[in-house]
Amino acid sequence: MQSEIRDINLAESGIRKIEWVKRNCDLLRTLEEEFSKTKPFAGKKITLSVHLEAKTAYLCLVLAAGGAEMHVTGSNPLSTQDDVAAALVSRGLEVHAWYDATPEEYETHIRHALECGPNIIIDDGGDLVNMIHNEMPDLIPNVIGGCEETTTGIIRLEAMNKAGKLMFPMVRVNNADCKHLFDNRYGTGQSVWDGINRTTNLIVAGKIVVVAGYGWCGKGTAMRAKGLGARVIVTEIDPVKAIEAVMDGFDVMPMKEAAKVADFIVTVTGCDKVVDEEDFAVIKDGCILCNAGHFDTEVDMAWLKANAKESREMRKNIMGYLLPTGQWVYILAEGRLVNLAAGDGHPAEIMDMSFAIQALSAKYLVEHGKELKEKLIDVPVEVDKDVATRKLAFLGKKIDVLTPEQEKYLNSYNL
Repeated sequence: MQSEIRDINLAESGIRKIEWVKRNCDLLRTLEEEFSKTKPFAGKKITLSVHLEAKTAYLCLVLAAGGAEMHVTGSNPLSTQDDVAAALVSRGLEVHAWYDATPEEYETHIRHALECGPNIIIDDGGDLVNMIHNEMPDLIPNVIGGCEETTTGIIRLEAMNKAGKLMFPMVRVNNADCKHLFDNRYGTGQSVWDGINRTTNLIVAGKIVVVAGYGWCGKGTAMRAKGLGARVIVTEIDPVKAIEAVMDGFDVMPMKEAAKVADFIVTVTGCDKVVDEEDFAVIKDGCILCNAGHFDTEVDMAWLKANAKESREMRKNIMGYLLPTGQWVYILAEGRLVNLAAGDGHPAEIMDMSFAIQALSAKYLVEHGKELKEKLIDVPVEVDKDVATRKLAFLGKKIDVLTPEQEKYLNSYNL
């Protein structure tokens, strides 16, 4: 099928972006060299749906270097960069994506990327897996397995698996230590504030920042807000995580209390209606809201659009809404992922680790997929350790190694 992109003439700009990423992704560069020789994906079709910017594009090129026939689409209408999509097409890959796609166009792009009959799926949020199961089940026999990048996608997969609906193995890439401990915490923490700061051009120091959700992404977002000088409040549903937030030096309260004093609210929960009608009724005038969860449902945008007395664009990627109660609130990037819809996403060095896990997990599926009995599997420990070992070497750091006597001691019950 022919690629569907905005403008192939944008390719040169996209190529420069990808080359910059390549310079700063030691792991992927090493894997590209290895895959070019060993061709682990020879004869295999891979359909990938991940935020289509330069780091994702380089992952696609690494997989293609390994012999894969790549069929690429985005995982969010506002995170696709048209010049990067054009760059991939200029390198011979098939791409179905463009910036600001309508819901109908986005769905069509997902469908067209799957029509090749993929052997491996690389997903971010679960849209590929959802469509192939619900609308294209005739393609399921071709699928060896797939990899899921993010927390939201894993939540969907676990629900499918519990209902007995998941028909092929999926690797929970997000659960790998070299993914969530770094990507979710340090990547999200930095990229969320990159997106907020470049979009608003406002100071964070001295402001009250409310972070909804204290998982790894929330921890990183709160940590960076604190580093910028904000006073941080965390909202949570899990008492253990709430205690952890308190011990980390943050205040904890329900959203309906936090919204009254918030200068910024950042949602990172993976749930819907985290900020809802009741919160809008009491929210501080001038509050800036943004979302760093996968889908644009964490802030109740449907209610806001239906009930606001007035709305106007205040600045690129900032929409103001006048509430029935008289307050103005400002939504960044339409309530979509602020770090990608209003920024460039996670730093290259962080995605180097995450995408190395993706590439090696895909290789593992090709080699072992037919042997797998479970439908949801974790990244093999040896893959996680391999990525960590390589990354540590690139950082110029060394660690101790157990002596035989120490190993014997640790494996003995007679201490």
